[in-house]
Amino acid sequence: MDARKHVAILRCRSYDRDELYAKIKESVGLLGGMESFVRPGERILLKPNLLAEKPVEAAVTTHPGVVEATIRLVREAGATPVVGDSPGLGSALKNADRCGILEVCKATGTEFVEFTEAVTVENADSHTFKRLEIAREVLDADGIINLPKLKTHVQMNLTLGVKNLFGCVPGKRKPQWHLAAGIDSLHFASMILDLYLYLAPRLSIMDGIVGLEGNGPAAGDPIELGLLFAAPDAVAMDTVIATVLDTTPELVPILKAAAGRGMEAALLNKLTVVGEKIDSVKVADFNFPPVTNINFAAKLPYFIDRRVRKALTSRPHVDNCICTLCNKCVEVCPTDVMTSADRISIDYDSCIRCYCCQEMCPSSAIFAKEGWLKRLIPGL
Repeated sequence: MDARKHVAILRCRSYDRDELYAKIKESVGLLGGMESFVRPGERILLKPNLLAEKPVEAAVTTHPGVVEATIRLVREAGATPVVGDSPGLGSALKNADRCGILEVCKATGTEFVEFTEAVTVENADSHTFKRLEIAREVLDADGIINLPKLKTHVQMNLTLGVKNLFGCVPGKRKPQWHLAAGIDSLHFASMILDLYLYLAPRLSIMDGIVGLEGNGPAAGDPIELGLLFAAPDAVAMDTVIATVLDTTPELVPILKAAAGRGMEAALLNKLTVVGEKIDSVKVADFNFPPVTNINFAAKLPYFIDRRVRKALTSRPHVDNCICTLCNKCVEVCPTDVMTSADRISIDYDSCIRCYCCQEMCPSSAIFAKEGWLKRLIPGL
């Protein structure tokens, strides 16, 4: 079977430095070893998740131990690792400093790069957008190793390997891509899939030792899973992880988009799992965010009353008891529908439900709230 359809699963009890290195080396070894993915003399970008300026125990960012172990393995294979990312708001450097990744870079003599300059590239094979905006710093690397964090996401349900590559779009450009995709989360997912396929990371290693459930990707609750995943194809890896978490690709827009294109990596029966078996590591009662039902409400017949649509559609809700009026949500909103006076107000008629506000809120004061009719009809 195609080696790119292999996905490795290993148990890893903690972020102990020696155990983590051994387990990541073993997981990559099940796929052929790091020498199968990098060559001597290459400059390899390690792309962690540096979404927000959060401490490592918040489980919002990739654990620094995962980055350190990968740095060691890349160097042992004769390549030069660099580490970089671009959050939607704020500084990747500050975020890396807060979670400990910058300290790892300094201790190992590894360059840290912020993605700042957007380059427009032609993508003739694209399914959704024929042009993409990617950071020049990403394009300058010889190859990419993807280091995502296992988390929930109120718009995408899960943010895993494929979604992590959205960080290769410079931060200030991200809201514009949300705006271009509009209210259809499947359309946005398809754009991210185009980006992933264009960048074609050589290897993805998922930090699932402590994941994030609930109101992710920045305000959820840490959950100890004790798992590492690795694969040459992040779509395949994400498909396996969704199965481990006992959900289906239909509920993960990126995987639904991949399946809609006929990608075999989105079909579990086309994949080969090595290491642990899926059934032995399945996670019971993982807490997913509420299903937003954006696409459902948007596709209702035109004659359905607007009030009914709103009652069926989830929306971002601001908890004014927690909100500090820092206005970061107002700053990041791609449609400029958020205003601030004595409290944050949202024009829901124009809101595209991208949840950039929820993702960037440093106080975890914004969450997805189901429409009242949706709450009355469970399973809708």
